[in-house]
Amino acid sequence: MRSPASYAAFLFDMDGTLLTSITAAERVWTRWALRHGLDPVSFVPTIHGARVQDTIRRLALPDLDIEAEAAGITRDEIADVEGVAPIDGAIAFLATLPAQRWAVVTSAPRALALRRMEAAGLPLPAVLITAEDVARGKPDPSGYRMAAQRLGVQAQDCLVFEDAVAGIGAGEAAGADLLVITATHRYPLETDHPRAQNFLGLHVREAGKGLELASPDA
Repeated sequence: MRSPASYAAFLFDMDGTLLTSITAAERVWTRWALRHGLDPVSFVPTIHGARVQDTIRRLALPDLDIEAEAAGITRDEIADVEGVAPIDGAIAFLATLPAQRWAVVTSAPRALALRRMEAAGLPLPAVLITAEDVARGKPDPSGYRMAAQRLGVQAQDCLVFEDAVAGIGAGEAAGADLLVITATHRYPLETDHPRAQNFLGLHVREAGKGLELASPDA
């Protein structure tokens, strides 16, 4: 992160960054994996951070209607939000940000994103980029670039908050600085980017045309 840490806007991933939905998502994906003869233990950890259709497409399963399967999984995820909750400090942190200086970029479909943010009690951003808005999902940088553009800034002048490998790759490819939120990490994630357990202890202030973030502990 640059010093002093001053950015045109903050761009947030959703699942694993602003809220935790791991338990709910893994329940849905475990049932799907079993129906298709997959080992949930090895498969389910691979679902995080990517669009549903991209996850299914990677499997190259024969005779599978990817869009129909993705729609079914999304319906099940919308119906199951038990355990969805905000990352510690996220609600208070977002409340300190000017409305036109932050956005959410998620691999979730819009209906699911709205459902989970509501379940977690998070405020809705002025700019929300979802799976339907991009032709290619993370780690492609188009989602973060689109969010920055809609905020009227350049992606390389933003700070991206992420938790997953695919999203970190997207932020890097967009040219942004990154802060990795580790609240939902079950195993250490190797990264050269600064890390924070959650949003507790993070402070932001407006400084001229930029937002300054207090440096978190590594």
